[in-house]
Amino acid sequence: MSSPGDRDRDGFDDRPDEGSGWREPVHLGKGDTPGPAPDRPAEPPQPEPAWQPPGWDLPAAEPERPVQPQTVGEQPAGAGGFGGRRPRTPSELERVFAYQGDPVGAQGWAIQHGWDISDGTAPQDAVLAELVTTAPVRATKDHRPAGVMRGRYGSLDLVAFDVLYASGRYAVPEYAVTAAPVLGTVPRLRLSPARFWKHRTGGLAQVPSGDPVFDARWVLLAAEDGPAVRRLVEDTTVRGLLLGTDDGDEFWTTAGHGGGWAGGFVAAIRPDGHRPELIEHHARLLTAIVGALAAGA
Repeated sequence: MSSPGDRDRDGFDDRPDEGSGWREPVHLGKGDTPGPAPDRPAEPPQPEPAWQPPGWDLPAAEPERPVQPQTVGEQPAGAGGFGGRRPRTPSELERVFAYQGDPVGAQGWAIQHGWDISDGTAPQDAVLAELVTTAPVRATKDHRPAGVMRGRYGSLDLVAFDVLYASGRYAVPEYAVTAAPVLGTVPRLRLSPARFWKHRTGGLAQVPSGDPVFDARWVLLAAEDGPAVRRLVEDTTVRGLLLGTDDGDEFWTTAGHGGGWAGGFVAAIRPDGHRPELIEHHARLLTAIVGALAAGA
């Protein structure tokens, strides 16, 4: 029968001052790493953290960074490739000639200036089909004149119209043509920006102007280098006007034997729909070109 005194004799008393220097044998513990020092109480056990899904503890949000000012045209940091670039402000010339598609505005301008208007199917419009087929663009059987306007601008009689691409339910003006009818024959020629791909140039040869600045931007092709062609390429007014443009127009001549008109045409074309500014732009250039061709007549 045991008694409280027996516990003392066995050395298993629960007094806190006994057994504090005990060490676990090396073969049962973690090597010879010593335990807590006798004069320092053991740290209380820490509770295990509760389980959370991976990624639940997000890092603390950083303070908001100040926005750095940017100059016009500067690309934000980190932006590149397909996004982030600030749009470039268009120039005055680009704003004037940007596609706006306002045939109503063009016809309103024409009516205000006393011009006649037709839909491209009137008898006098038959001659315009030849202008479309001879134009220095890839016209097809689905391209036809539309929104025709006739009138006088300065010393010239002009006809302006859109080249409409119509197929099924789809119809859109792809080109704007302005042409000046001229009496008699005109030399077969084409005056195009040097950057344009040249279509239907068979039988035409380049006629240099002698001005390297002009020849770097514009190319004159003609069936023969005659006096009228030479006057055109050497005319300082024509060269000055063309060098002041955005090189977006092409010019050509056609005999125009059809639709009751026995003369020819000097025409301008641009991949756009007609509007008042474009009619006036073409009219100024055609006035100079026709004047140069007819100077020696």
